[in-house]
Amino acid sequence: MWIETRCQFHFDIAVPSPFLLMLRPRSGAQQWISRESYQLAPMVPVEEFTDLYGNLCQRLVAPVGDFRIETSATVHTTDEMDSQPGAPFIDVQQLPTDVLIYLLPSRFCETESFNALAGTITAGAQLGYDQVAAIQRWLRTNIAYLPGSSTVPVSAETVNERGYGVCRDLAHLGIALCRSLSIPARMVVGCLKGLEPMDLHAWFEAFVGGRWYTFDATQATLCSGYVAYAYGRDAADVAIYTQFGPPVLPYFQQVTVTNPDESHQS
Repeated sequence: MWIETRCQFHFDIAVPSPFLLMLRPRSGAQQWISRESYQLAPMVPVEEFTDLYGNLCQRLVAPVGDFRIETSATVHTTDEMDSQPGAPFIDVQQLPTDVLIYLLPSRFCETESFNALAGTITAGAQLGYDQVAAIQRWLRTNIAYLPGSSTVPVSAETVNERGYGVCRDLAHLGIALCRSLSIPARMVVGCLKGLEPMDLHAWFEAFVGGRWYTFDATQATLCSGYVAYAYGRDAADVAIYTQFGPPVLPYFQQVTVTNPDESHQS
């Protein structure tokens, strides 16, 4: 499937403000980036680097006045999202070294308090993929997905206590439950074709059967159309933009995900 993504952020900057951005998706196992456009107005010097998790990051200082960031990409994604019921649990001592970090507690994903709950949720499930699938079903049943209900990241414990949240919140709780079972889990931020209401989206991946699989408790079924921008332990690692100095919010923000022209499919 070919997908066109477009992100626009417009700011009114009062003082020169450093920004870190994660607005360049990279090609990987589930997506191929065939075209990109990255525009800044006014144009300023940009330093690009790759962070600890392999994300493509941009570093700049926004000048005083109107500052606009507009990106777009043409992406080829898999026609069907991979799933593998029965994929086995991987013993910690057999995990790849770069996966171990996704077992540890992180800022928004506590693990110690979820051992009993995770055990109850996954009772009777085969170890591995089926445990994560049980966690996803439990999230859909017990945590209300309410877009717009939260503007700042909150911890998995808070999400569990209050029983509702945005996509980021459900991902945090899913990650914490997986890690409490010694299943590596990470957060993904990006876009999803057909998401309602359309905005940036967050979901989580779990490492079972020797690879990462996608799980998204906000959707009734796992469909194609996901475009990943950044991966990390939780929301603290995958902010699409981070601004330093006197806080400033975009006065205009828009995300669109559409099918491209037939010419891109040839």
